[in-house]
Amino acid sequence: MTKSIAIIILNYNGKSLLEKFLPQVVDYSTEANIYVIDNASTDDSIIFLKNNFPQIHCIRLDKNYGYAGGYNLGVQQINEPIWCLLNSDIEVTPNWLSPIIELFKKDEKIAAIQPKILDFKNKAYFEYAGAGGGFIDAFGIPYCRGRVFEKIKKDNGQYNDVKEVFWASGACFFVKRDAFLNLNGFDESFFAHQEEIDLCWRLKNDGYKIYYQGHSTVFHVGGATLKAQNPKKTYLNFRNSLVMLHKNLPKKVLLQRLFLRMIIDGLIGIRFLLSGKINHTFAIIRAHLSYYKKMSKIKRGENLLKSYYHTYSIIWTYYFKKS
Repeated sequence: MTKSIAIIILNYNGKSLLEKFLPQVVDYSTEANIYVIDNASTDDSIIFLKNNFPQIHCIRLDKNYGYAGGYNLGVQQINEPIWCLLNSDIEVTPNWLSPIIELFKKDEKIAAIQPKILDFKNKAYFEYAGAGGGFIDAFGIPYCRGRVFEKIKKDNGQYNDVKEVFWASGACFFVKRDAFLNLNGFDESFFAHQEEIDLCWRLKNDGYKIYYQGHSTVFHVGGATLKAQNPKKTYLNFRNSLVMLHKNLPKKVLLQRLFLRMIIDGLIGIRFLLSGKINHTFAIIRAHLSYYKKMSKIKRGENLLKSYYHTYSIIWTYYFKKS
């Protein structure tokens, strides 16, 4: 029987994660074909897959292309109409695919879906990367239902729903093949972090919808690639957020938002400095310098979402209004 869904795991020196999490992916995903795209690993990942999971399709790349480039290149060989781009540090659960597949069937304009994402290390709580569905504020700062900045909520069933959201998490990202390819996939200049938010914004600009399906649950380790305390993670998040605004905001509001972002990011940099995290302050400075250097070469979208330039600020709401 032809299968309509492909589970696609990007791997780079992740043998230990494959050993831990791949068996359940295989056991609980009989509706899908499973692929591993390998970013030129130097560990024994490939040997492990060949010896233990010969039924899994392995696509080997010639170097480490990062998250965006690795997926963009590897998926060219995959033809199933629905893809699940799955982090290697995800624990799936029984019947996790069925609610996703059914939701895709309900509305042809749905291009991407994420499940409920809980913390593998503390399973009663949401996980940082995705939680109960993603949104961004007026300044491109991402947050989720169940997670705002460092504040993580306990899962009490409050997000056991189906809801349209702004972005779906790249940790477990279901997307229609045609929609992904029509927009040329992820922006490879991002390398890692927030490329899924940028893609979702472009999908919305193109008339598609993004959804959260709270009746499907996975558990995410988180930080398996870059730890939260790594300044490179700070650099990529801030730089990519600026690039994303440049690509997707209407021109008449872009300059205003960028000016306000300079102020916001400056205050965050001072906060890092006062807390002794000087490397993170410099990471923010480097992120801005990198963006300013390349801004004239950034390709802006053609169908920008004119309805998305509200004035809501998650920083103001969280830190000052305390709501």
